[in-house]
Amino acid sequence: MTFCRLYWHIFVVMRGQVSYSIPEEMPKGSLVGNIAQDLGLDLKRLKSGNARIYTGDSTEYIELNKERGVLLIKERIDRESLCGQTTPCALHFQITLENPIELFRVTVEITDINDNSPSFKNSEKRFEISESAVVGSKFVLEKAIDADIGFNGLQKYTLTPTDHFSLKLGGQIDGTKKVEMVIQKTLDRENQENLSLILTAIDGGEPRLSGTVQIHVQVLDVNDNAPVFTKAVYKAVITENSAKGSSLIKIGASDADKGTNGLVSYVISNTDVVSEMFSITEHGEVFLIGQIDYEKATKYEIDVEAIDKGGLSDSSKIIVDVIDVNDNSPIINIISRSHSVPENSFPSTVIAMMSVNDKDSGENGQISCMITDSIPYVIRSRALGVYSIVTDSDLDRERESEYNITVMCADQGSPSLSSSVTLSLQISDVNDNAPVFERSSYEASIPENNTPALSIFTVKAKDADWNQNARVSYILQDSSINGVSVSSYVSVSADTGVIHAVRSFDYEQIKDFQFRVIAQDGGSPPLSSNVSVKIVIQDQNDNAPQVLYPVQTGGSVVAEIVPRSAEVGYLVTKVVAIDVDSGQNAWLSYKLQKATDRALFEVGLQNGEIRTVRQVTDKDAVKQKLTVVVEDNGQPSRSATVNINVAVADSFPEVLSEFTDFTHDKDYNDNLTFYLVLALAVVSFLFIVSIIAILSAKCYRWRRERMFHKSGANLPVIPYYPPFYADVGGTGTLQHVCNYEVCRTTDSRNSDMKHARSSSDSIISLDTSGTHTLTHVQREKMVHGYPDTQVRFKLKNRPRSSVRTDNALRSTFSDYIRESDGVLQCHSRDCRYKRQLSFI
Repeated sequence: MTFCRLYWHIFVVMRGQVSYSIPEEMPKGSLVGNIAQDLGLDLKRLKSGNARIYTGDSTEYIELNKERGVLLIKERIDRESLCGQTTPCALHFQITLENPIELFRVTVEITDINDNSPSFKNSEKRFEISESAVVGSKFVLEKAIDADIGFNGLQKYTLTPTDHFSLKLGGQIDGTKKVEMVIQKTLDRENQENLSLILTAIDGGEPRLSGTVQIHVQVLDVNDNAPVFTKAVYKAVITENSAKGSSLIKIGASDADKGTNGLVSYVISNTDVVSEMFSITEHGEVFLIGQIDYEKATKYEIDVEAIDKGGLSDSSKIIVDVIDVNDNSPIINIISRSHSVPENSFPSTVIAMMSVNDKDSGENGQISCMITDSIPYVIRSRALGVYSIVTDSDLDRERESEYNITVMCADQGSPSLSSSVTLSLQISDVNDNAPVFERSSYEASIPENNTPALSIFTVKAKDADWNQNARVSYILQDSSINGVSVSSYVSVSADTGVIHAVRSFDYEQIKDFQFRVIAQDGGSPPLSSNVSVKIVIQDQNDNAPQVLYPVQTGGSVVAEIVPRSAEVGYLVTKVVAIDVDSGQNAWLSYKLQKATDRALFEVGLQNGEIRTVRQVTDKDAVKQKLTVVVEDNGQPSRSATVNINVAVADSFPEVLSEFTDFTHDKDYNDNLTFYLVLALAVVSFLFIVSIIAILSAKCYRWRRERMFHKSGANLPVIPYYPPFYADVGGTGTLQHVCNYEVCRTTDSRNSDMKHARSSSDSIISLDTSGTHTLTHVQREKMVHGYPDTQVRFKLKNRPRSSVRTDNALRSTFSDYIRESDGVLQCHSRDCRYKRQLSFI
């Protein structure tokens, strides 16, 4: 949005931009162009708008003739003095108009003419060259300088005569040519001791211009090894404004000759400004002798020669990069300004226009301008180096009658340099500023189990307006959290922005939630903004650890078996526990609280693994009981305990014989005896009550039977059912089940089951005739095979009667089942129902 608005205002204010191209050295008063016609302006507009040229702090080479509406040459323009080797070379200035304020950019390109001939700094150059110099040896010649550029600049060199030497030109990084004289024929001092050559530099202008230098060569005797630089190109850096005498770099060249022929001296072969900026010692160390200014030159190329006493030489180049320092503050110039604006001015009304420039480069020359005060004005960039101050909103005089607008422009250097200017302007106020929160979003935490109405934190918004327009009130934005209105969780104070908790939070149910708070001012119409608020519930250590394994059961005993052959570190079992808390409140540690033999077992502090710490011996008790404490890392910490039974044995019978005694160990179950006695008393009482009820029922039936016998045949026939028999269905059509259960124990004290028969081996199914064949062996096993067998007979859904011996069984059921030749037969009229008899 900001970019679009900026573009629109550039189009409105800077409607025109004109470019011209003229050659240099035009006489004063020469016509540059008809600016009024090119910009589409009327001559009256130029006069009424007080048209003038603004060039900043640079020299005015162009002037405006408002009578004719044309641009004329005011001062002679020398392109070489103005731009040097920079291309293209152009003059940039602005034409400003007033009432209303308008700005037009004008660019005048200055083209080069061939008004400078190539020239050498020295009129002659002398060389001392050994006659042993090999063919191909190179000697650096002085480069010519031509102030012109392009085709008018230096184009080529010629060397005459060419009997012994040829000319070699090589391109360089800066675009210039490296001029070298190369031996193409062996020198002979005896035939010719001195040679004279002419080096000519020619440009490409019309007509062509040239310059010459005389080269004198003295042939020396027997120095056949030239110095060789260690590098073809050296690189160095120097900081702008470095002190004179600063060392840049030390270079080196080696000469294979010995004695005086191997002594190497160094010289700087540049003839331009470089020779005035740097010097080199006989040891090859380069020093600064001039003033370094990055704004004048960003790079220097130093041509150096290494020359031995025999006149042989080698050349190299030192590229010196100048590091810019931030030594120039931005320069602010007011182009045009207004002293007042009406109350009903539209937004983006131009208040002032200024130009800002910084001579530094890079980040040191990058400028950013800002209005230092919180006022309804902004500064916008219109063009390169041109800024305008515009209104950012509607104005209202009743709020403020005057503003002091301070504009500060700072570069990006380190340290940053800045400049500022203050403008006074009459303005007025409306409610044009919405409340602004101090943060883009808020996040706060509250511990769980908090008390309702607890203050969590405060949101704060500010309004740049005054009085009623700046009064801010806070409102919760309607939203829901997990289907529940946010007002059920928190509330906000309308005046202070303090957020209170409405309820007590539980971390295990909700860990965090978000909502938005609206800040609304008191203006008319009111303006508002909202901000996101996140509440994070902090976990408290309100949950003790829960043991998942081993499972603790109340009615059975579970033991871990450790063989007596177990080695050190044998894994007995692992305690697994969890804590529903989080963070360090859920970090669990395991400790061995009690143990039958502490020297035998240990518990891993972090993993809960129970391992042996020594070799199991025969002296160790079979029964071992461990109590492990699981503790979390909360403050205060919470814990849980788990009891683990361990049996040290090699066989299951050994474990089984000792297993039941675990439940009677007084060290671990002090109350177990009491519960056993209480259970025995309750069972005995219920048994006595059942016997009395059974006897009472028998007596009652016996009396009824006698009454029926006395009444004779006159009474209705009532079917006779055996004692404790009940017809469940009432119609006699449903099946009835009789179950025999036989149990055998070898040790009645321990009440441990040592043998059990499957139900499929002890089921007798009777058909509808009431008879079923049972083998003699099976009958003997059921009746006589287990002398210590307890036999119970039961009818499904009926009371049970039990007897201790097989004789009692025969007596009790003699009316229903009789034995005949080893076969059990049913003689009761109820045998028409199908029954099952099972023995256990």
